[in-house]
Amino acid sequence: MCLVDLVALIKESLDDILKLRNNKIKKEDESFVSKGDLLVQDIILGFCNKNLPKHHIISEELVSEKDSVWDHKGSYIVIDPIDGTENFVSGLREWGIGISIYTDGQHQESCIYLPELNEVAISGASLERFESRIHGLSSSLSKQDLEQLPSAFEYRIIGCSMYNMLSAVKGSYARYENKKGANCWDILPGLNLGLEHGCKVHVDGLPYEGQLLFPTQKYKIVVEA
Repeated sequence: MCLVDLVALIKESLDDILKLRNNKIKKEDESFVSKGDLLVQDIILGFCNKNLPKHHIISEELVSEKDSVWDHKGSYIVIDPIDGTENFVSGLREWGIGISIYTDGQHQESCIYLPELNEVAISGASLERFESRIHGLSSSLSKQDLEQLPSAFEYRIIGCSMYNMLSAVKGSYARYENKKGANCWDILPGLNLGLEHGCKVHVDGLPYEGQLLFPTQKYKIVVEA
């Protein structure tokens, strides 16, 4: 399946997606889901079911998968319809869509798409690279966490994992770190794109090697350009 075609499909529907950013629902964890999230998910699911019907879908906005039996050699499509929903519903442009495809436990293709910034990274495609001294941080950090940061670096907190990880992959950040932990759909596209583009990638303190991650826990990650 070529994710270039899926990105084009989402791009065609961008006006309809943006019209739904004010239609939001608060979830049990106090975060928001918007009807824009759900429209993006419907577009992705329709495309995946047509092109990879035997793959199991893992998505942030589907019913809880906690009781599922996971197969590390299985075939899955891991999606985050809109990462950075708080940004999206607040009218900010820093939100993104993430997709990772695994077949028989092996990574096939990943994509990060930032629609309103018109920026996309897909497995196999080149990226413009930068040099930076900025360290990106996750928005989950507390005031106490921030007060303990070393003062020798430039820091940014954007509130969108896809934006942050892509920034590290292309070198716009020297480093991005999530110390609190993120779900698999938040990080798999960035982890795999990071490996492809020569970044140092760690998950829970160990070098990441492209393996499947499941929604059984949250993962602490570091991506260094």
